[in-house]
Amino acid sequence: MNHDITNEVLAEFSTAFSSNPVNRIAMNAVTSAGLLASSKNPMAQRESRHSYSISLEQGEITNQKQSGRCWMFAALNTFRFEVMKNLNLKTFELSQNYTLFYDKLEKSNYFLESILETLDEPTQGRLISFLLSAPLGDGGQWDMLCNLVRKYGVVPKEAMPETVSSSATREMTSALTRKLREDACRLRKAYADGSTLDELRQKKEAMMEEIYRVLCICLGEPPKTFDLEVTDKDDKFIRDTNLTGTAFFEKYVGLNLDDYVSLINAPTADKPYHRSYSVKFLGNVKEGCPVRYLNLPIEELKKAAIAQMKDGSPVWFGCDVGKDSSRDEGLLDTNTYQTDKLLGVTFGMNKAERLEYGESLMTHAMVFQGVNLDEEGKPNRWRVENSWGDAPGKKGYYVMSDEWFDEYMYQIVVNKKYLPDSYIAEYDSEPIMLEPWDPMGSLAL
Repeated sequence: MNHDITNEVLAEFSTAFSSNPVNRIAMNAVTSAGLLASSKNPMAQRESRHSYSISLEQGEITNQKQSGRCWMFAALNTFRFEVMKNLNLKTFELSQNYTLFYDKLEKSNYFLESILETLDEPTQGRLISFLLSAPLGDGGQWDMLCNLVRKYGVVPKEAMPETVSSSATREMTSALTRKLREDACRLRKAYADGSTLDELRQKKEAMMEEIYRVLCICLGEPPKTFDLEVTDKDDKFIRDTNLTGTAFFEKYVGLNLDDYVSLINAPTADKPYHRSYSVKFLGNVKEGCPVRYLNLPIEELKKAAIAQMKDGSPVWFGCDVGKDSSRDEGLLDTNTYQTDKLLGVTFGMNKAERLEYGESLMTHAMVFQGVNLDEEGKPNRWRVENSWGDAPGKKGYYVMSDEWFDEYMYQIVVNKKYLPDSYIAEYDSEPIMLEPWDPMGSLAL
């Protein structure tokens, strides 16, 4: 067996390729139209109808634009569902800029505190390298959004509208990342020169003042109070003045966030089912609740999601949106493309293997707004509210096949009342701590 690719080996490869005329046809198609377009399966779209036995009504579709705030949009879309119901509104939108401001602020503090907790770690070690890789990226998790809401509440979009930097975060995040890495460098050097932890925290406070200034310049300063003024479906004008973000959430959203738990499906050998998990150095609000999951078989996630939607409430979820999906058609289906047949290869890894070998992980958060149950009460397709505007899919809604759910769904959030008491006890048990780079520590963008 040759260790190198020799001319003789190349000749054998070429002969094998040319011996099958189908290869030439495939090459012509892909070089002209591209791999995905050439392998798209029209039958997948035909079999994925936008009709559902359970379907919830939501407001106008939202658009995160050029930002990685899907987790935030998805959570706020579940919250606005309650606002619309409580105020009898046709549509409504909460300010994603408001939660973005405080997320960036809190992530900056969380990062600097993590640096202070790891001062004795080597700069070139895996942990410090990981912390420095993305000090305050856009991505997040459900528990991180809950921490923001508990502390700052939410406000209507009119109270803190989008800005150029909130809709396209790259430039702002790049500047803040540059500053935070420099701050980390200064703190670690001051520690090496003998500064005490109290002295380092005094330096950190000045650093945080700079971060606050940058955020205000880019996003605007968040309102401390605001007035709610809306007209409901019956043309009744509603005014409520001098509200704070927390008061608005309590009065018009009214959800007890402590009642909601994250369920994951991670079928890898290192993560037994019916155990609670958390992730080291994953969070935003330093004093907030840590991220926590209960790992369950995939069918248990389906049961809980269906139960909550049957009761009239949407479901936040996290998945690997880039796999077997078509943005134009709004389709999430394992049969969307037949790339393997076109290329003459197999893609045979199972879900656990994909997680272990870096082929898949949670990348995006959306909201279930419905599901279709067959005659036996089993789901065969799911109605998905995305936050990419109303152009993709059916006015911004996607359809997900149940097979796709099995393969690429990783997390849902449901009210505890839809779970057995034994599951709640498992969720509340002492979590197994995962390393920061574990795939279950991925952030939805």
